[in-house]
Amino acid sequence: MLHLASRSPRRAELLRLIGVDFVLVDVEVDERQLAGEAPAAYVCRVAEDKARVGAAALPSDAVVLAADTTVCLDGEILGKPLDADDARRMLARLSGRTHEVLTAVVVGTRASLAAEVITTRVEFMPLDGAVIAAYVASGEPADKAGAYGIQGVGGALVKRIEGSYGAVVGLPLAETAEMLARAGIGTALRSA
Repeated sequence: MLHLASRSPRRAELLRLIGVDFVLVDVEVDERQLAGEAPAAYVCRVAEDKARVGAAALPSDAVVLAADTTVCLDGEILGKPLDADDARRMLARLSGRTHEVLTAVVVGTRASLAAEVITTRVEFMPLDGAVIAAYVASGEPADKAGAYGIQGVGGALVKRIEGSYGAVVGLPLAETAEMLARAGIGTALRSA
């Protein structure tokens, strides 16, 4: 049985989509970026911290999965917006530009964790002030890295992606299924 160390309903939904049975493990970790920490190192560290905290609460042979996703523009992490004004600023910066979404996935047991960072390039449509205001007013940007959710209304802001759609939502499905199979956890399309 897999243990998902995440509070993200999107990650839980994606795991169910690929036929994985799991139990949620509530974890709390410090998600602040360290001084000088590169975006890929940041998402990997946070996902590994979630996995370690989750695994520590379980039997030593229990398999845990954790993930973290962030949006990066010009080498700068755009995390979850602090408020509506912060969301508007982020969306204005993303308007008409290509940014990267980095998702780290960590799978393993207390004794051994494997990590992968998946990078997807996302190009936004040019956004005028009215579109940004309407999207922020929808409430959707409030708890999402980069102030948008591609799986919701925010998908209309996206012109093109190169890479994993699932990773932008919060969990790259193909890579996750491969990692789970190596850890002895089957999915709807891959046996362990």
